[in-house]
Amino acid sequence: MLAGLPLTFTAPWILAALALLPVIWWLLRLTPPRPREIAFPPTRLLLGIDQHEETPQRSPWWLTLLRLLLAAILIVALAGPVWRSAEPVETGQGVLWMLVDNGWTSARGWDAQVSAAEQILAAAEQDGQPVLFAATAEGPSQNFSPEAAASALEKLRALEPRPYPPRRGELSAGLREAARSAPPGAVVWLSDSTSTGDGFLTELAQTIGQVPVTVLTGLETPMGLKDLANDADALSLTVVRHPDQQLSSATVRALDLKGLVLGEVQASFDAGANETRASFDLPSELRNDIARVEISGQAAAGAVQLVDDSWRRRTVGLISGQSGDLDQPLLSPVYYLERALAPFSDIRRPRDSDIAVAVPALIDQGISVLVLADVGRLPDTTVQTLREWVQNGGTLVRFAGPRTAGGSDDLIPVRLRAGDRSLGGSLSWKQPQHLAAFPEGSPFSGLKVPEEVAVTRQVLAEPTSDLPDRTWAMLEDGTPLVTAASIGAGSVVLFHVTADSSWSNLPLSGVFLNMLRRILAVSNVAAASETAEDGTPSQSVLPPLRLLDGYGRFGPPPVEVTPVGAAAFREAEASRRTPPGLYGTEDGFRALNLMQSGDALLPLDLAAFEGDAIEAPYPASDPLDLRSVFFTLAFLLMVLDAIAVFLLAGGLSRLGLRGRAAGMALALAVGGMALVATTPEAARAQSTSAELQALESTLQTRLAYVLTGNPEIDDTSAAGLSGLTQFLAERTALEPGSPIAIDIASDELSFYSLLYWPIDPAADKPSDKTIARIDTFMRNGGTILFDTRDHINATANEFASTPATLKLREILEDLDVPPLEPVPLDHVLTKAFYLLDSFPGRYATSPLWVESLEESTARGDRPVRAGDGVSPILITGNDFAAAWAISETGEFMFPTVPNSLSQRDYAFRSGVNIVMYGLTGNYKADQVHIPALLERLGQ
Repeated sequence: MLAGLPLTFTAPWILAALALLPVIWWLLRLTPPRPREIAFPPTRLLLGIDQHEETPQRSPWWLTLLRLLLAAILIVALAGPVWRSAEPVETGQGVLWMLVDNGWTSARGWDAQVSAAEQILAAAEQDGQPVLFAATAEGPSQNFSPEAAASALEKLRALEPRPYPPRRGELSAGLREAARSAPPGAVVWLSDSTSTGDGFLTELAQTIGQVPVTVLTGLETPMGLKDLANDADALSLTVVRHPDQQLSSATVRALDLKGLVLGEVQASFDAGANETRASFDLPSELRNDIARVEISGQAAAGAVQLVDDSWRRRTVGLISGQSGDLDQPLLSPVYYLERALAPFSDIRRPRDSDIAVAVPALIDQGISVLVLADVGRLPDTTVQTLREWVQNGGTLVRFAGPRTAGGSDDLIPVRLRAGDRSLGGSLSWKQPQHLAAFPEGSPFSGLKVPEEVAVTRQVLAEPTSDLPDRTWAMLEDGTPLVTAASIGAGSVVLFHVTADSSWSNLPLSGVFLNMLRRILAVSNVAAASETAEDGTPSQSVLPPLRLLDGYGRFGPPPVEVTPVGAAAFREAEASRRTPPGLYGTEDGFRALNLMQSGDALLPLDLAAFEGDAIEAPYPASDPLDLRSVFFTLAFLLMVLDAIAVFLLAGGLSRLGLRGRAAGMALALAVGGMALVATTPEAARAQSTSAELQALESTLQTRLAYVLTGNPEIDDTSAAGLSGLTQFLAERTALEPGSPIAIDIASDELSFYSLLYWPIDPAADKPSDKTIARIDTFMRNGGTILFDTRDHINATANEFASTPATLKLREILEDLDVPPLEPVPLDHVLTKAFYLLDSFPGRYATSPLWVESLEESTARGDRPVRAGDGVSPILITGNDFAAAWAISETGEFMFPTVPNSLSQRDYAFRSGVNIVMYGLTGNYKADQVHIPALLERLGQ
């Protein structure tokens, strides 16, 4: 050190040259500057003058001082000046113990630790002092024998911060053994300024006795992240700082798998608080893409939280087989599903009611689970789309219902029996069944079975050899309640009851929510990777995939890292054997994070040394070689000296600078572009036939019939609906417009509540797209009246295999048709406008088939259903249109069979009731109408 300054020299003997500065001064005074030269034409006259001895003029004092300063700076630069900002550390005599903290809390100040250690080891190497070098995160297997300082320096340079806290207590046994063989002369501990709370300081104080201890502190400890939570509103974490840290805020970033920033928030600490909460208020789609959350500028493993699939909120798509009724939400199965799934998932409802369009649209939105509530039969194209989605890892959950009981497609886990089973009704010997205990191996295993849950109706599975393996829940009598099967990487789950309370009170219980939560957990990619396609365990451990280093960067797993048991992964902690990172395979992995819920950053407490330890700060900077600074300064002084000599010698006048005024004129040619104003012709509103039809159907209620392509049938339909329209205008308050023909494959159907569809045996079967449009129309509350027009050739009680009936069956086989029954005597159709007990047309022998209503309740009345109780399908063979058909002259076009005016009148009355039923639904089923109806019946 020089005069108390932290300045040293690598070659101090060169400073002796400073004594030569007086000699340099004397020489500089004898060297005058070059005289100034002035051009003088008669100079040739002076050539003959005799020359006399001249005495040089002295240099100016400031030029001499400049040159002396230049010489002094060159001498100092050659001496090798070095600026050292730290006081020397006491290394004592004998073996020097050097302990280095290299846990993740050292990552941010690691360069300062290495620099300080290099200075100390360099001094020990110069003195020939042996060194015991130990790193606190390397464990007890490292060498605790003294070695040369050069060897310790090589270990230091190969050392890196580890992605876990320092394990100082693991060094105690090795240091005690080393102290017995070679007591230390001094201990230097390069700490990370944090406490581990493992009793290491007490053990060290007892081991070294009165040996001087120097503890270097003051490193900037990185912040940490913990308590990751992905709630319904946001993904949030806790930011932790060291009590000695001065930063009042932190920038937290969320990144995806590619390292792209998805969000950034600022987390501020309250005064005196060392923890704060950071939340990412992002859409669930973006939150599910988050793979890593880190604190910006804090390059440390503890400042990183990894996000695997188990933290992601599932996106669940909901599709109901029934049309929703906003006025009666408790009757909709979607009502219960939304409230059960909303707390832990994001719900997506399709915008399009056409299942063929809605399912691909939901899949494109990235749903994890698709729930179908009482969707009996899916279109073939939709089945193929769903099958491919499930094979790629999707989870399909289906709930039974009347439509499922009427028939389903093959995208179900088990084969179902036709129809359903009623329990506890007047026609059943069995009482409602309760849930049995969930079997082992089921995702529901361990859930408490509530005693109050009872099932009154269900669909039954065909008994097969693999049925027990596919059963997740069953009733007390052994019949399956929930079945499932794996398809590729995904699974299909079927609840054999409805999602509402009509078949059981399961949706009203807390176990229903837990069952849905378990199903979503099964859809976890990481969890799925632990099982094979057949459901058997495929691996018991999760191998390391990509691990974090001390700086929070991903890298390959070291050889000493061991796999983590899949069952014990939740209890695993970051350590030397299990560093933080991703464990599993590329198809499914779990994230092990460093900081856990109870972790904190505590200050280092040296009370165990009872005041004998010297606490010193780390050097503020590394030793700085000042030679480049001095050489640069000397070069600048040389340039100044050259400029001064040049000016004193009159060099400025020799430059011959002449001012020259040059005027340059710039002509700017401004080209004007002619804007040709083209006046487009005024757009004229041209109404296409489709637009006109939509406008007419919107402004006035119209009856519609389906075009078959057969002129005779289509003309009869037009004449029949015209006659019914006229009858409606005369007998009711409804004044419908003229009937309209509908192309079922292309025209918009949503304008009509009722479609009359006569069956033509020679017509082609509708395409899959058309079938999907029909299914959507019926699902949204529309009603189609199918008329086979052939019941004169069929039996009086049921449909026979006539060509028209076979064609109808061909059309209905791809539709989601509910169970049907002849119109009961107490059905709304029998009292919608007229009081009827039959529905004749041109023929009177065919019953009118409607959707089968559910079992009578205990009170004896029929339950109200969603969609105002309107059946989506009506089927008859009585040829209604022929009975209603009126010619232009007002005469009936076709006779009734038998020819009876009374039958024709009842045929018109049947048409009125069907139209009123389609427009008003179960309005006439309300209790307020009962007195008027009884009065009309004379009761």
